[in-house]
Amino acid sequence: MNHDLLMQPAIDACLVAYQQMEVPVGAAIYLNGDLISTGYNQKETLHSATAHAEILAINTACKVIGDWRLAGATLYVTAEPCFMCAGAIIQARISEVVFGVAEPKFGGVVTHANLFDMPKLNHRVKYMGGVREAEIREIMQQFFRELR
Repeated sequence: MNHDLLMQPAIDACLVAYQQMEVPVGAAIYLNGDLISTGYNQKETLHSATAHAEILAINTACKVIGDWRLAGATLYVTAEPCFMCAGAIIQARISEVVFGVAEPKFGGVVTHANLFDMPKLNHRVKYMGGVREAEIREIMQQFFRELR
């Protein structure tokens, strides 16, 4: 798999968030090799604490396939999922998560918790980080420099 190439729709989505003055996080979900949904942070726009890129992409993907189970799907996201998003990923039965940068404040996969590795859960999510990390980090840093 070319993770760098498959991350591109998530990066494109994060740039849309950036343009809308949302924290630039983007997500893309693939199933059977096909891109079935994207999402980007819209917390400010939708006035919703749950309007994270991953949640919005999961909701769209579920509608596209007509099922809440996304078994076999891979989620690409520019930043490490938070606790809420990691829980939604587990609930949706997503098979794999590929992310760009670790999330120092809210990371729920490798930074502050390892929710995907909890032994008592009945679903396991494969994961890896660091895909296009430098590029994504620069986008995030530029956004926060401009915001301040």
